[in-house]
Amino acid sequence: MSENAGSGPEPRAPAIAEKQAQGEAKDEQSAPSTGQMRTVGQRRRDSEEKLEKHQQEARNKPTD
Repeated sequence: MSENAGSGPEPRAPAIAEKQAQGEAKDEQSAPSTGQMRTVGQRRRDSEEKLEKHQQEARNKPTD
């Protein structure tokens, strides 16, 4: 029985380490890199320009 008592805490230590590693991974995912932020910003600007152009075309479209 002494062997079983010693093995109890050992499985818990890796589980804690895994949870800590997952927590660190979540932090990394929540903070995008500079390159990712630039890409998102560029896509947003492109989308806004496209929307503005579409809205202007819709305003200037002759009604039948």
